[in-house]
Amino acid sequence: MATALLALVLDQGTKWWVLTELMDPPRLIPVSSFFNLTLGWNRGVSFGLLSADHPALPWLLSSLALSVVAGLIVWMARDGRPWMAASVGFIGGGALGNVVDRLRHGAVTDFLDFHAAGYHWPAFNLADSAIFVGVAMLLLVGGKNEATGAGTRDPVLRAEP
Repeated sequence: MATALLALVLDQGTKWWVLTELMDPPRLIPVSSFFNLTLGWNRGVSFGLLSADHPALPWLLSSLALSVVAGLIVWMARDGRPWMAASVGFIGGGALGNVVDRLRHGAVTDFLDFHAAGYHWPAFNLADSAIFVGVAMLLLVGGKNEATGAGTRDPVLRAEP
């Protein structure tokens, strides 16, 4: 779970820096021809879906995120492979980082703004990046067997000789 702690600490540290030092007052900071730093608040989930100003929404979305993380931890504990633990750690640490934001601010702090040819990708943060990396790792190694014989194949679906 070191990856979870790493993702959580880096996410909250960068958000603290952005909120207290960099974006006081809020502004747009061009870094390159395709990247800006800007302050945004996401009250919903990915890409602003489910955004609403209802006071129960942060609690509902946080509960959902914590439930998903709990399920992934159970899956990881049953699997036992190091790559599975790292994947779940990134996802869990990122999800917890966004949960902290929702409970503290009622929304997730976003500040990374990539753009090209007039199109801006929705702003995001390090927690979102950690979740992306964890999911990508799960997709790459989640169903593969390793030398230890661990894996996710269901014996019922395996053809017997």
